[in-house]
This record gives sequence, structure tokens and C-alpha cells, in this order.
Amino acid sequence: MKKINCILLVDDDNINNFINERLLKKLNITNNVKIAMNGEEALDFIKNNTEDIHPELILLDINMPVMDGFEFLQEYNKVDFNGKLKPHIIMLTTSTNPTDVDKVKKSDITGYINKPLTESKIMEIIQTHFPV
Repeated sequence: MKKINCILLVDDDNINNFINERLLKKLNITNNVKIAMNGEEALDFIKNNTEDIHPELILLDINMPVMDGFEFLQEYNKVDFNGKLKPHIIMLTTSTNPTDVDKVKKSDITGYINKPLTESKIMEIIQTHFPV
């Protein structure tokens, strides 16, 4: 199985981030797990990171302070990736609000899954979007 260079978790819940980071490390599917507590931090990481670590997968929550998932997507679509491949974005949320689900379906993202993140959910993402 191909290892993903970097997965960016974007969620304001420290417990979710801790559990998801442990799961990703346990599965040994990525070289780097980075965490942003809101959309603004995620954009800053994508635009300004000097480590030359670019996320290939972003797991994005909807409801966050400062900049929510949908606001992040609006700003993200303005980012110049300078020829690099854009990351896959999976909305990872507890929201079942029909308005949110409809917005997700209209967004230019890879997919939508409900929390919690599980081994089977992440393996399906890997097999579908990161084939060997």
C-alpha cells in the first residue's frame, strides 16, 4: 500500500484530533499527520509551511470557530498550488443537517463521511483515492 506523504486533520475538537492521529499512526498509512484547529490555521499551513510537507489528504470538519469548513473551502479554491497536485478533501463531520449535506454535495471535494473515523473508513478512502 502506498503511504500518503501528509494528512491534515482540520477539527477544533482536541479529543477527535488525538484519536484520529493515533488511528492514522497505528495504521502506518502516512509519513506525517498535521493538525489545524480551524480553517484559517489549515489555510496558513497550506500556504505558508516551510517544511515542504504538503497534505495529500485533508479531513475537514464543518463546524469550527474562526473559519468553518465551508468558509475554508471558499478560500482554499483561491489557493495557487504552483503545479502541485491539490489534496483530496474529505468532509469528516457529525453534521446531518440537510443544508450542510446539500452544500457538501455541491462542493468540489472528494467525499463526505460521518464521524467517527474508523479503520474501515480510512482504508476505503486510501483504496479508492490512493491506489498503488
